[in-house]
Parts: sequence; structure tokens; C-alpha cells
Amino acid sequence: MEYIYAGLLLYRAGKQVDEASVKKVLDAAGIKVDDGRVKALVAALDGVNIEEAIKEAAVAAPVAAAVAEVKETKKEEKKEEAKPAADAAAGLGALFG
Repeated sequence: MEYIYAGLLLYRAGKQVDEASVKKVLDAAGIKVDDGRVKALVAALDGVNIEEAIKEAAVAAPVAAAVAEVKETKKEEKKEEAKPAADAAAGLGALFG
């Protein structure tokens, strides 16, 4: 994650997102630099419109949160459906216990 942050920081500062710059940012933050990860980041960002990617991520985040909320609601509904059956079984046990 820190590699992506370094790239975004450089972008926002109007600097070139290249291997040397990313390494400097990570070094300044006290992070041990993995050259392979730096190369992968720079290669992945090559030709990417970072501003557009940020806008798309900003739109996708609320959608992902809404989907997660719907999934959680469905889980809670399933738990509530299973609970009456468990309560009924416990009640029957009390009759014979």
C-alpha cells in the first residue's frame, strides 16, 4: 500500500512518478524499499491517467460499501430465520428434560 501512496504523493506534487522518485519517497518515510515492487508500480502506472483512476475509485467506493451492506443485511436475516428453529428445539428439550 505504501508504494501506491508514494506514487499518489508524487503525482499530487506534480512530480514524475519514476523509480528513483518512488524510492526517495519511501526512503524518506523510513520504509525498506523492494526494487521489484517499485518497478512493478512504475510499470503498472505507465500510460495510466491517474486523475481518471482516482475519480473512478471515488465512484466505486460507495458502490462497494452499499454492496457490502446488502450482504451483511442478508446474513443477519438468515441468522434471524435460523434462531426461531433453535428456540423451538430448546423448548422441546425442556418438555422432556
